[in-house]
Amino acid sequence: MGLKIGFSKKNADRFYLPGQEVKISCGLTHKTYTTESDNVLICRQRIIFSLCCFVLAYIILCARVSYVCLSKGINIDTAIASEQLAEEEFLHLKNPVKRADILDRNGEIIATSLPTVNLYANAKKIKNPRDVAEKLNYIFPEVSFERFYDLLTRKTTFVYLKRNLSPAQQSQVNNLGIPALEFENFEKRIYPHKNLFAHVLGNTNIDNVGISGLEKYMNERLTTSTKPLYLSVDLGIQNTIRDALIEGVKQFNAEGAAAILMDVKSGQIVALTSVPDFDPNENIKVGEREMFNFATKGVYEAGSVFKVFNTALCLESGKVKVTDRFDTSRPVYFGKARVSDPHGSHKMLTPEDILVESSNIGSTLEVMQVGKKFQRQFFQRINMDKELSALELPEVARPLFLNANRWTNHTMATISYGYGISTTPMHIISAFAAVVNGGMYFEPSLLLQKHREGRRVVSEKTSESMRHLLRAVVVRGTGRRANVEGYQVFGKTGTADKLENGRYNHKKSISTFISGFPESNPQYALLVVVDDPKGSKETFGHTEAGWNAVPITKNIITSVAPQLNVQVDFDIEKQKNIVKAAYKNQ
Repeated sequence: MGLKIGFSKKNADRFYLPGQEVKISCGLTHKTYTTESDNVLICRQRIIFSLCCFVLAYIILCARVSYVCLSKGINIDTAIASEQLAEEEFLHLKNPVKRADILDRNGEIIATSLPTVNLYANAKKIKNPRDVAEKLNYIFPEVSFERFYDLLTRKTTFVYLKRNLSPAQQSQVNNLGIPALEFENFEKRIYPHKNLFAHVLGNTNIDNVGISGLEKYMNERLTTSTKPLYLSVDLGIQNTIRDALIEGVKQFNAEGAAAILMDVKSGQIVALTSVPDFDPNENIKVGEREMFNFATKGVYEAGSVFKVFNTALCLESGKVKVTDRFDTSRPVYFGKARVSDPHGSHKMLTPEDILVESSNIGSTLEVMQVGKKFQRQFFQRINMDKELSALELPEVARPLFLNANRWTNHTMATISYGYGISTTPMHIISAFAAVVNGGMYFEPSLLLQKHREGRRVVSEKTSESMRHLLRAVVVRGTGRRANVEGYQVFGKTGTADKLENGRYNHKKSISTFISGFPESNPQYALLVVVDDPKGSKETFGHTEAGWNAVPITKNIITSVAPQLNVQVDFDIEKQKNIVKAAYKNQ
């Protein structure tokens, strides 16, 4: 049965054939759908307008940049300074710590600051001071109840109760719920390696202001910039040398010791230590000896070490040659004063022999060829008459340097072998470095610097000759115990009686050994000084430097030379020739 659909004329207007569904009159089209009301066209017009505005702004910006660059130019220094200032401000805002870190030459932190808080109170608002004091004493048992009670009963609006609280302690105080107790943001200086750099860094006071060492000398730099301060010292080398000194002091029952390792080509200090020392983290009273930095403040007569400078100045004068010979068979007299040799060599000695046998007579005869005027001028040239003000430490002593009118012929003689002039270990090693590095004097420094300017004090020829002469001291002289194979060590010993209350104590001495390595291309100088070493069975009762300062030096060089990447020279034939040459003139 099919479905029939019919179309009548009556319903014809209700249905539309294909193509007849939409009928739009021409009049309606022109009246309703005009250009102004076309949404797509309006969107296009707005996009075009926006692009035009962007292009116009870009053109104005390019024109302005071109004008600044081509007509006025850009001040690079000002731009860099502005960038650095912005960086400083950013770091300051980001980091609440205001005192900069101190790093060693390898970037290891050796001094830093940690954010902390201080506890203070408005004592006038404390209603029950006894109860508050009891509660605070429970949290801080290291502070007595009486101390807290005394502080809380003062008629003041501000009083410190405890500094440098830990987060746990701060939380406990907060839990007390006492409004009169307040916290102040602060920082605490931390020295991660404790005693290791005590005499280099020094320490800060309770307000985090430097009061000694580099912390005091560089206080302004450390508090005006958050950038770390790089030092020339090496953490590993410092640790090795300090351990060797402590062991040496114990072995020879000495009062103390000091050591300095210096880069002879720049004057930068790689290690500086003086024992006994102290822990700068501890806010306790430290003994005078522990606080005393012998390396820079210990003024003393170094004895025969000064024969290095005496020989150098004599060779530099041109009046003495390495082939000259001096008769040391008889003492030298200056009026009633007499210069003699303790062991009496009674030989004709060359400058090399004078150093090897440490002859006082020979040193005196050498300098008499030159005269006291040239001698005095030479010591002034190597800074033996002034304080080393450029060294970044406040604990630096001034040498005891005689006036010209007191510089007699006898003074000239005694200074030639290390008496009559008192100076510090830092003065000695700085001058020694200049004598052996090719003749250039560099001011000693603890700061890491890429390039440093020096000044000439001796010729390259004199410097080379001095290295050869000092090598003989280690090969066949008093420095034999420091002859580390492969490192061509050279140097000179010195032993002097201690001066106490204006008189020499012949039962006490200070031993010094100044050395360098390697001879063919000197890179480092090392000074070791031992204060009042005692004789023992191992030293056969001897207290001279050859028995204590020299073996300590050997232990140090054996350990640190590989750490410093010093090239080893095991050329056996070369070493044999050196030894033969050393004994040839014996």
